[in-house]
Amino acid sequence: MELVKSKLLEKKRGNLSKEVGELYHPNLPWKRNWCSYSNDVSPNTLETTQTAGVGSKKRVKVDSISENCVTESVSFPNRRIVSQGIEDSSLWQAKKCIGRFFYENGIDFSAAKSPSFQRIINSTVGCGVSGYKIPSCQELKGWILQDEMKEMQQYVKEIRNSWAKTGCSILLDGWIDEKGRDLINILVDCPQGPIYLRSSDVSAIIGDVDALKAMFDEVIEEVGVKNVVQIITYSTSAYMETVGKQLMEKHRTFFWTVSASHCIGLMLEKMGMMDHINGILEKAKTITKFIHSHAAVLKLVRYHTNGYNLVKPSKIRSAMPFSTLENIVSEKENLKKVFISTEWNTSTWASSREGKRVADLVADHSFWTRAKMVLKATIPLVSVLDLINDGDRPQLGYIYETIDQAKETIKEEFNNKKAQYMPFWRAIDEIWNNHLHSPLHSAGYFLNPSLFYSSDFFTDAEVASGLLCCIVRMVEDKHVQDLVSLQVDEYRAAKGAFGQGSAIDRRSNIPPALWWSFYGGQCPELQRLAIRILSQTCNGASKYKLKRSLAEKLLTEGRNCIEQQRLSDLAFIHYNLQLQNFRLGVSADIVDEEIDPMDDWVVDEAQEILSHNDEPTWIDLDCGDTTTNRGVVYEAPPSFHPKEEAR
Repeated sequence: MELVKSKLLEKKRGNLSKEVGELYHPNLPWKRNWCSYSNDVSPNTLETTQTAGVGSKKRVKVDSISENCVTESVSFPNRRIVSQGIEDSSLWQAKKCIGRFFYENGIDFSAAKSPSFQRIINSTVGCGVSGYKIPSCQELKGWILQDEMKEMQQYVKEIRNSWAKTGCSILLDGWIDEKGRDLINILVDCPQGPIYLRSSDVSAIIGDVDALKAMFDEVIEEVGVKNVVQIITYSTSAYMETVGKQLMEKHRTFFWTVSASHCIGLMLEKMGMMDHINGILEKAKTITKFIHSHAAVLKLVRYHTNGYNLVKPSKIRSAMPFSTLENIVSEKENLKKVFISTEWNTSTWASSREGKRVADLVADHSFWTRAKMVLKATIPLVSVLDLINDGDRPQLGYIYETIDQAKETIKEEFNNKKAQYMPFWRAIDEIWNNHLHSPLHSAGYFLNPSLFYSSDFFTDAEVASGLLCCIVRMVEDKHVQDLVSLQVDEYRAAKGAFGQGSAIDRRSNIPPALWWSFYGGQCPELQRLAIRILSQTCNGASKYKLKRSLAEKLLTEGRNCIEQQRLSDLAFIHYNLQLQNFRLGVSADIVDEEIDPMDDWVVDEAQEILSHNDEPTWIDLDCGDTTTNRGVVYEAPPSFHPKEEAR
């Protein structure tokens, strides 16, 4: 909005830069051509026929126009005459900014007709240009959309050009929508930033290994086989595992891996199902549901906690119970004050059965003791989740060490008592061995100079075999494989540039891939391999928390070719703008989480919105700002500090 304001104020000050454009009228007929988008950057829309076994074919709906359908490729002039034959460049640019606002946030174009929106623009830029006419729906669907599409295609093209050097990871984000459809968003991630590639409806082929393999083959070909280092999936299902194995057999140069966030979530789920942990979580849930179900109680709690929210939403669903339990423990003393306060004792809830139960629970010393024990086992993993979801830095070179440090932290918290920490280690190892671990993680650990040259670096059979596997798979030429093996010895002994002053000093203060770029030139074959491995993420597409509603709309049938292509362009622009914002550190709505009013930590499934005496619930209150932990004195859960990548 500030950018829009600045553009429009230029007119108010009289600093106009006018250009004469070609005549444009929204009702003029469009130029109709066959689809002009190239396969490299545009979200082409096609419905592919994939062979699923002998004699059977299944159809996969992609974010595309049918090959037999004429696409509306609309050509608009670079400068439009909207009034009196002339439009100055400042107002033209302001219209583009407004258009981007609509595309970025997925706002229906009909909002442009709203008198309130016009008043927003007028009040923002001041009365001097109150007559400014905002873009029409036709402009938002026409030349503004086309200009934004061209800019986004150029942005994506620049990122694609980096794949040959750094490699890239294909990220799969799958879900089931309200209609019961199995949908997938496909992204591509690299150090230059993530991009949105396409959306697909795989409902007809879910569980069909051959059909899924054919679909992913198309994606691999589109990205470029030699560019792909790994495909990161969201699922540990048997059929997806089979798909991954068959793809790796066909394409010997990349790996099929599972998202680290998803796997750590599975570890936390396994821990949450342990009887003694589940019991504590249910008791904690009793506290939060009671507080959030009664507005007067919630108001009293917020008074004593200075507006602090006990329930802590998380991007990873399985982390939420433990993050919330950590919040509850941090507010132990304040919660105790609530249930011994005069306001509580004189309330009707103090004498109710559920009120007495919660008050007794808060006063129960054993509950707090056991809650802290739960946090000792789980918060190290929650901290790992925070680490790998923080920012856009590649974490593949750190995940091996990070998981190991989480295990060691848990062991130390239980004073090295094997009987206490081993159940949690087993839960971690089961997911690590069966789903999470990849040879890429071992190779990343070995090739990360900040870890390799540290005093506590340890090479075991898992690390050695993982490195060898990556060399054999990712380096196709056997002669080059031999060169890489010899160069590994130079790296191990820190010979040449590897052992020079600046290379030693910067092992831990610059990203490992950048370190190899600076100091690995004497071993070019190993340098290329190291950069491609260390440039990758270990996390999946869920990290970006893209809204799925636009993809769901895109994959719904019933539109004509023109509208389908327009919606495909909108999805391409919308998702890539969101990913661009993430790369630039703009959180928007991707990272920020709000409490779900129907979450079972807030309300019982069968509970009505109003309580039995028609008292408004917490959602009706002015909740105020959400604050973070304020350092309340309590016996803190374990502090987990993994080695972090240099920024």
